[in-house]
Amino acid sequence: MKITVLAVGKLKEDYLKKAAARFSEEISRQCGFSILEVPDESTEHRPPESVKQTEGEGILKRIRPEQYVVALAIDGNYRTSEEFAAFLRRHRTGPGDDLVFVIGGSLGLSEAVLRRADEKLSFSPMTFPHQLMRIMLMEQIAHHL
Repeated sequence: MKITVLAVGKLKEDYLKKAAARFSEEISRQCGFSILEVPDESTEHRPPESVKQTEGEGILKRIRPEQYVVALAIDGNYRTSEEFAAFLRRHRTGPGDDLVFVIGGSLGLSEAVLRRADEKLSFSPMTFPHQLMRIMLMEQIAHHL
C-alpha cells in the first residue's frame, strides 16, 4: 500500500514542518508514503469558487484513476480511531491499493474534487486550519497503520 497526502499549500511554520517530518518518517517505516502539494491560490480580488476551482484542477491532475481518494471535508463521515485503523488495515491488505487523502485550502475543496473522491472523511464538525489538518491526519495514519 502507498499513502499520499495531497494538500493545498505548503506548511509555513517550523513547528508544523517538524511535526510533518516526524510523522512522515513513522509512516514511511510502515508503507510507501508521500506528500504532494498544490499551490494555494490568492483569494484577493477573486470569487471563492474560482479559487477552489483552480486549486481543484491542480489536485485532480495529481490523482490517478486507480487510486482510492478520501477527501477531508466537514460534511464527510466520522470515524472513531478504531474504525480508521480498520479502514487502513483493509486497504493495506488489498492488492495495489493506493490511498490518497486530499486536504483543501482555506476555502475547502472544489465540487469536482468532491465528486472524484471515493469517500469524504470528517474529523469534526469544527473547522481546522488546513495546515494543522495535515498534521492531525498524519498523526492518525502514523498511529493506526
